[in-house]
Amino acid sequence: MRIGFALPQFHRQAFEVARVAEFAREVERAGAASLWVGDRNLAAVRPSVGYGGQGTTIPPELNPAADPFVLLGVAAAATEHVLLGSHVLIAPLYPPVQLARALTTIDLISGGRLLAGFGIGWSPEEYEAAGRDFSRRGALLDELLDALQAVWTEDPAEYSGALLSVPRHHAPLKPARLPRPPVYLGALSERALLRVARRADGWLPLCVVPEYVDTDGLTAQRAQLDTWARAAGREPEDIDTVLRVNVSTGTGVRAVAEAIRTVHDRTGIEHVMVDTMYEVDTVEESLAYARELLALLPAE
Repeated sequence: MRIGFALPQFHRQAFEVARVAEFAREVERAGAASLWVGDRNLAAVRPSVGYGGQGTTIPPELNPAADPFVLLGVAAAATEHVLLGSHVLIAPLYPPVQLARALTTIDLISGGRLLAGFGIGWSPEEYEAAGRDFSRRGALLDELLDALQAVWTEDPAEYSGALLSVPRHHAPLKPARLPRPPVYLGALSERALLRVARRADGWLPLCVVPEYVDTDGLTAQRAQLDTWARAAGREPEDIDTVLRVNVSTGTGVRAVAEAIRTVHDRTGIEHVMVDTMYEVDTVEESLAYARELLALLPAE
C-alpha cells in the first residue's frame, strides 16, 4: 500500500506553515508515498450552501486556509521522491493560463512528481469571489481541461470555448512530465464519474473515519467508472485511484489503520491520503500521527 498525508494547511496548522518544509522532509523519511493539499479560497460567514454541498454550515476548521500552490512548491523543493498532489483544487475558480503556469512550475521543481487533482467545489460564494458562474461549474471544468491541454502541449498555444478563452501566446515552458502532468478528478455523481471515465488519469474518492467508510459504494462506483471507460475506448487500469481519508476528532491511529486495511482488502485501492486536521492541532502532533500510522501500515 501507498500512504500519503495532507500538508499542514488548515485549522490551527495553517498558522505553522513555516514548518511545511520540515513536515514534508520528515514524512518522506518516515516512508510516505505522497503529500497533498486541498483548496479553500474562502469560508463564507453566512454560506448559502454548506460543507460538501450539505446544509448551510462550514466547519470552523476550514476558516484558516494556506495557499495550496505555495505549499506544494515548498514541499517540492524539500523532498526527493514523494508524489505531490491536490485533493482537490477547485479548478474552475482559476484562469487557465495562471493555473497551468503554477502547476508547471511545481512539476518542474519536483522533477515531474505532480498529480493535478481537480474538482468543482460546492461553495457559491467562492465562485462569486472569483467572478465565475457557479451554475456552470461543470462546463467550466470541461473547458478548463481543454485549455490546460493546449497550454501544456502546444507552443504557441491558444484555446477558444464558450466560457473560457486563451489568446494565442508563446508557451515554451512545459511540465517535467510529458506530455502533461496526470489529471485526477474528484467525483461522486454519475456525471462526474463519467467525466473521469472519459478524460481523467485518476479518480479521487473520499471516506471519513469512522463515520463513513462505504466500501460497497466505492466498489460500485469503480465498477461503473470502468464500464464507462471501456465504452469510451479506454483501459480501466489506466485510471488510477487515490482515496482521501478524513480523520474525525477523537479517532485514534489504530482505528484509521484498520479502516485503511479494510478498504484495501474489500476494494483493492492501493493508494490513500490521510488528512488529520480535525484530529490534531499542531504540526508536531501531525508528524507523530503520520509516523505511527506508517509504522502500522508499512509499504508493501
